[in-house]
Amino acid sequence: MRKLSFKVSLFLLFPTAQVFAQLAPLTVEKIMRDPKWMGTSPSNYRWSADSKFLYFNWNPKNLEKSEVYRWDVNKQKYELSTDSIAQLDQVPNYVYNDNRSLALYERDGDLFLVDVKKKGTKRLTQTIERENLIGFLNTQQIAYVRNENIYSLDLTSLETKQLSNFVRGNAPSKGPMLSPQDEWLKKDQEQLFDVFKEKDKPERNRASKALKPIYIGDAMLAGLSINPDGKYINYRLIHMARGNRNTIVPDFITRSGYVEDLNMRTKVGNSQARYASYVYQLDRDTVLELNASTIPGINDLPAYLSDYPERLTQLKKENKDRPINWGMLTWSPSGKYGVITAKSQDNKDFWILKVDPTDASLSLIDRQHDEAWISGPGIGREVRWIDGNTFYFQSEATGYSHLYTYDLSNGQKKQLTQGNWEVQSVQLSNDKKTFYISGNKEHPGITHFYSLNTDGSNFTQLTTAKGGNEVTLSPDERWLAINHSTSNKPWELYIQANKPKADAKQVTESTSTEFNSYAWREPELVKFQNRHGDDVYARVYPAKNPHPNKPAVVFVHGAGYLQNVHYWWSQYFREYMFNNMLADNGYTVIDVDYTASSGYGRNHRTGIYRHMGGKDLTDQVDAVDYLVKNYNVNPNHVGIYGGSYGGFITLMALFTEADRFQSGAALRSVTDWAHYNHGYTANILNTPIEDPIAFKRSSPIYFADGLKGNLLMLHGMVDVNVQFQDIVRLNQRLIELGKDNWDLAVYPVEDHGFVTPSSWTDEYKRIFKLFENTLKK
Repeated sequence: MRKLSFKVSLFLLFPTAQVFAQLAPLTVEKIMRDPKWMGTSPSNYRWSADSKFLYFNWNPKNLEKSEVYRWDVNKQKYELSTDSIAQLDQVPNYVYNDNRSLALYERDGDLFLVDVKKKGTKRLTQTIERENLIGFLNTQQIAYVRNENIYSLDLTSLETKQLSNFVRGNAPSKGPMLSPQDEWLKKDQEQLFDVFKEKDKPERNRASKALKPIYIGDAMLAGLSINPDGKYINYRLIHMARGNRNTIVPDFITRSGYVEDLNMRTKVGNSQARYASYVYQLDRDTVLELNASTIPGINDLPAYLSDYPERLTQLKKENKDRPINWGMLTWSPSGKYGVITAKSQDNKDFWILKVDPTDASLSLIDRQHDEAWISGPGIGREVRWIDGNTFYFQSEATGYSHLYTYDLSNGQKKQLTQGNWEVQSVQLSNDKKTFYISGNKEHPGITHFYSLNTDGSNFTQLTTAKGGNEVTLSPDERWLAINHSTSNKPWELYIQANKPKADAKQVTESTSTEFNSYAWREPELVKFQNRHGDDVYARVYPAKNPHPNKPAVVFVHGAGYLQNVHYWWSQYFREYMFNNMLADNGYTVIDVDYTASSGYGRNHRTGIYRHMGGKDLTDQVDAVDYLVKNYNVNPNHVGIYGGSYGGFITLMALFTEADRFQSGAALRSVTDWAHYNHGYTANILNTPIEDPIAFKRSSPIYFADGLKGNLLMLHGMVDVNVQFQDIVRLNQRLIELGKDNWDLAVYPVEDHGFVTPSSWTDEYKRIFKLFENTLKK
């Protein structure tokens, strides 16, 4: 009887489990839960130094937190890992000596030495202070930083030597000035009594150890480097700006029950830090400062100043050098050459300069100039060396970020990649004969991994799967660990031999039964020309059964400089699922990589210079026209939504293109760029004092009177990025304008990126209700 009862129970339970696993129909409550319901993709790939194991974090059991697994190269399978390297949260950044027999890495502030051939690891330091690794000076000598000073360690004798003596504060005073009478008496005493002569004798042992102190005041010391023969140290001092006022973000929901103020960032246009760079000559115990005044074009004035003729005339008369931010001086492996980078604080120039350490003189190697701003993949970083004469770097000189080499022995610059695509990352092989490159050569929305000889020949595609391919190369360069995804399938681990057209073996399967029960769309990737004749790419989610009103919704990705129209799994996975839900409910949805999105080169990136809410907004309007023409959408029933930069565009759409959008939901939106941070905003708009024209035509708060449609605003009250003050100021403006077709939903515990599922759910239920009430009625 028990047996029969047991069978019946199973029979009854089985259909229930099947029903539970069905996700359709999609609802906001279902898709906005803790993302673990979808399954957890593997992450944080890291190889063992001997390339025998690949470690990764994964949670296939849906536990409270992920566990560490390892892929065994010999067994070609994975298992739960418990060995010591599994406990490392990050990949050790191995630094090898010239013949790659030894490797150094830093962990928890201590240094470790790996004997690659004998496969042994030795701890070199175990101190309370933190040691930061610089690298090998030669085969048996290393350099590191402790307490803001450089030390060398001989791996044979284990002798440690301090090479610099940076001291915080100012040099001690030599005492008060003496009158001529007192100075005579002092000298007479010193000549008369032997006791003073004995005290003034140098201690021979101490004298041999003495390092002259280099006083740095209250500056921040950074960028320490030493050339391979140990003769020259480069460092920079950063003098922090004074007198700036920080913003305050009140936190209302606290354990204490009291409102607690968070002391946050400054606003765009506040004073910036000053940089200075120095060469310390160890043999002469002498410090020389690099002279920025000798950099070509250092006092050039930006073109936008032509809109302010009086100030332009004054600045021409003053002829001042522009402030710059120094990079770190990198030394050729031979120690013969030193190269440093510098970027102007107005963001218009990036220089690569040769440094003569004997006199700290500078000579120009390369200058990248942009009347908008310097950026792009791999640009603005220190150079990296191939050999004793040649380094490599990236430049947008052709309009797209490409790979270049420069040979200092003959002054030859060589472009190695070309075309209307971007080199996104570069890695040099162990033998320094091959580059490994990630790039979007096939299509802006497809990333592949390539190899390229360092002379620019034999460009070869290694990955083959369509979509996103993020590769972690094994230290022996035999294996590719590929983090791969498609537009409707999250990231999984694949392993492939480092050979062209080799099969990539899928290792993990992470998505849940419930997630897999719904037929997630592969958005249609389309291309149209905007009103300026530029190609714009978009994702379209056609309505499954269009509502009689034939409504459409435009989703606007955030960050501005970000790509969301691609063949891999979106970082906006919640919005991707929400767009599927909208399409199920009769809406046609379009998601545009508007002007300024990443992946499309310099002109696309800088197309919003001095006018955010210009081309990036009209691209959304042109996208609606594309839907009307190709997807039978009714132009009178169009909504728009997005967060952060997407929220900003939504506001600009409702205020300045009010006849094109019937409703919009603006999440965590910038409303006035004069109140955002400096690092992001000054690139694009300069500063409010220097370029008020750019700020006023780019900030929604100045156009709020244009609101006609229905506006929903949603904002976290503890947003330390786009701060809550932003939306409060706009609310006051709408009140004063007498507008009554808007609502604000606030989220007391949320920062810029929402975390709590209940907040996500409330937010998107409101957005869905807005569209249902305004686009279908």
